Amino acid sequence: MAANVSLQSQVEELKALDQKHYLHPATSPKKHAEQGPKIIFSGGNGITVRDPNGKSYIDGVSMLWNVNLGHGRKELADAASEQMMKIAYSSSFAGYSNEPAIRLAEKLASLTPGNLNTVFYTSGGSESNDTAFKLARFYWQMQNQPKKKKIISLKQGYHGVTIAAGTATTLTGFHKFAGTHIGDVYHAKPHLTRCELGDKDDPDYKGCIRDIVEKEGPETVAAVILEPVQGSGGVYIPPEGYLKAVRQLCDEYHILFIADEVICGFGRTGRMFGVDHWGVIPDIMCVAKGITSGYVPLGGVLLNQAIHQTLVQYDQVLAHGFTYSGHPTACAVALKTLEILERDQVVAHVKRMEKELNAGLNYLEKKHRIVTKTRNIGLMGAFELYADPDNDTPFDPSLKAGLDVVEECFQRGLLLRALGAADGKNVVAIAPPLIIDKSEIGRMIDIIDDAIHAFETKIGI
Repeated sequence: MAANVSLQSQVEELKALDQKHYLHPATSPKKHAEQGPKIIFSGGNGITVRDPNGKSYIDGVSMLWNVNLGHGRKELADAASEQMMKIAYSSSFAGYSNEPAIRLAEKLASLTPGNLNTVFYTSGGSESNDTAFKLARFYWQMQNQPKKKKIISLKQGYHGVTIAAGTATTLTGFHKFAGTHIGDVYHAKPHLTRCELGDKDDPDYKGCIRDIVEKEGPETVAAVILEPVQGSGGVYIPPEGYLKAVRQLCDEYHILFIADEVICGFGRTGRMFGVDHWGVIPDIMCVAKGITSGYVPLGGVLLNQAIHQTLVQYDQVLAHGFTYSGHPTACAVALKTLEILERDQVVAHVKRMEKELNAGLNYLEKKHRIVTKTRNIGLMGAFELYADPDNDTPFDPSLKAGLDVVEECFQRGLLLRALGAADGKNVVAIAPPLIIDKSEIGRMIDIIDDAIHAFETKIGI
């Protein structure tokens, strides 16, 4: 009894300290100040995490789409420890280097499609996308085309929270936060294959990528950035042929194609990279999250041979870089992560589990009238909640249907994520660790089933 009292006292102390000293990202400051942290994680193993009282939760979203190999992976901890004992950190400025960063650069060049053979290291996805914009503009400057500065992203896209990446992001809250934007960033309607191929008679043509390029002038457009599969915007999978149409458009107008693979990369979609599903080779690829399975912050920007050969003609200091670019410990963990992915044939396993998750989502849609638009590619999936799916009638926003179902899942020991609430949508995202098995997917679906039933009961369905 005394031990339980002591544990509870410690938890309460942590909550109070958290409320007082910790400003949380993507959290309501007012709600947090009033209620404190929703949960304090104290441990994890495989696909589960636990709180200080020992309650276990299935991590149904890999925390933030990043803990791909699951929690408590000793090999990754050992890789970090071993590197730290050699040299934990070294600078990459002024031409300094370290072996893990070099070996990882070589490995990434061997894994990525086409001739993406050079990496610029960052600490995460926002930095990677921000860096991609800078390097794209710098490339065109080196090509004596300084007017090519404009960036086109897609509506419903999420590219991060730095000022440049946040400008390219179109999710309302993140895009408008603090009124901080850069200029020359445009948002196109997504996934309009015929329009991007040049069908100007299509009623949706106005506002597509091609329309924006033609109106602004291709001589002013530096790059198009897109997620192969849109993640935080709602898990939207592009129609067949769309990415190839965008690639063709970029080639036609001499525009760089940037693939934001921060979520999709390293097996999440059942291929090593999202673009691999459609046979598209970008000019620039941004990575982060799964590269270290979330164990250490790391990101990167992969550049093709043509861009690299242009940049190396610059004989002055490249005025861009981060303190933790090429962090040796992070790179060592990334190398071990990639080794495990290949050794354990994780990507092939994801492809098998894709069928199990798909079957589970179909089951939910058949059983619950309010569940619709189920979708997944690999272990990246979602379903939507509608008051009347047949007539596309959404729930009253006051019901917060997506958030409510996610909360019901939380109470039953499953962590999921609601998307689109700010825009009146009720999308529930599912993206468990890539090591999940068939029985664990079944358990996850059972919990969601029960949570949806609880919501239906609450609103009288």
